[in-house]
Amino acid sequence: MTSIIKADNGSVSGVSGIVQTADNTGTLELQATSGLVSMANVTGALTVPTGTTAQRPSTLVAGMIRYNTSTNQTEVYSGSSWVTLSTQTYTANYLIAAGGGASGINGGGGGAGGLLTGSTSLTNGTVYTITVGAGGTGNSTRTSAGGSGSNSSALSLTAVGGGGGAGDLLSSGGSGGSGGGGANSVGTGGSGTSGQGNTGGAASSLASTTGGGGGSSAVGGSASSTTAGSGGAGTASSITGSSVNYAGGGGGYCDNSGTAGTGGAGGGGNGGKGNTTSGVAGTANTGGGGGGNGIGGSGVNGGSGIVILSVPTANYSGTTTGSPTVTTSGSNTIIQFTASGSYTA
Repeated sequence: MTSIIKADNGSVSGVSGIVQTADNTGTLELQATSGLVSMANVTGALTVPTGTTAQRPSTLVAGMIRYNTSTNQTEVYSGSSWVTLSTQTYTANYLIAAGGGASGINGGGGGAGGLLTGSTSLTNGTVYTITVGAGGTGNSTRTSAGGSGSNSSALSLTAVGGGGGAGDLLSSGGSGGSGGGGANSVGTGGSGTSGQGNTGGAASSLASTTGGGGGSSAVGGSASSTTAGSGGAGTASSITGSSVNYAGGGGGYCDNSGTAGTGGAGGGGNGGKGNTTSGVAGTANTGGGGGGNGIGGSGVNGGSGIVILSVPTANYSGTTTGSPTVTTSGSNTIIQFTASGSYTA
């Protein structure tokens, strides 16, 4: 059934309320032989039909317009295909932390994973792939550094995994987002990545104390003859609505007569002491570096990374993969990825 408001010569005026078909399922047509259909004096808005891609009309006519809830875009049928009427974007904040580096055996603290924060524009309907890096794995080889953390990536940005701390028979810590601490009396800290982290600390002139891993906000501490270097401090962020520290470096190891280095704020593990105290692994989902360790014959692991998006709740699509944790803070929706996945804007 078709209901028609028809004006052959002139205009329809004085219409208020709702105009609908008798059975509320037919087609309502506004017909005019010439001139314009005008809503010049209307101060509100025109609501176009809405629906998913699968709900597009089966009979197509050029000029059809609708809002596609699958892509969050207004689209028009050109006569041969559906075309996005205009690109719609919105601003999102992000935090990307890579996996932290593992510590060396009897050696330096692991460097924190690289940390990136900021804001960017997201385009409706675009799928953004999220990769969360694992923490580095501690190894039992005294002549090498602990394992580097894995990179995290999102929004065309990559945070670099943290460098491993040096083993006690290796001089230098590994490079990465932040560098691992040095060992073996002359060991230097590994270098960090500009804009993401800092250099690891150096070992002392004695073989008994090692350097701390670098953090996102500070270099790793260098060791004295009696005290191992502390892990470099991480960075506090309130992207989730509460202040949380990320990407702290692991503390350095010392022998039984010294003082172990403390882990940097942001998940950095404390260093171990001789055969009495184990080093502490970096905290999961912070990108913290592992603390230097001598017990058990192996360095300890770095903490895994994390990716967090904060988007206006009014724009949040609700379309994700990878089972992120979704919360709200004020007018924003917070999407926390502790494993890889995706978000469709």
